[in-house]
Amino acid sequence: MQDVWEVSPQDGQVGGDHYTIYKIQPTEFIHTNSIPFIEGNIIKYVMRHKNKNGIEDLKKARHYIDLLIKLEYETSKVI
Repeated sequence: MQDVWEVSPQDGQVGGDHYTIYKIQPTEFIHTNSIPFIEGNIIKYVMRHKNKNGIEDLKKARHYIDLLIKLEYETSKVI
């Protein structure tokens, strides 16, 4: 039995293969570019929609876009 610590987390995926089809997985892209959480989720859901949950993932991406608009552009920021 192979020890889980001998396998790089970048070499596999838990729960499917909808990200492993890409040359650069969304998590690597998001992390490398220091993309904030909400923007990262938008990227993740848009990238996987055709290979995982279809329109449900696009609706999730839209939810995060609406949330980002609300938090970044419609809410008064306290300084």
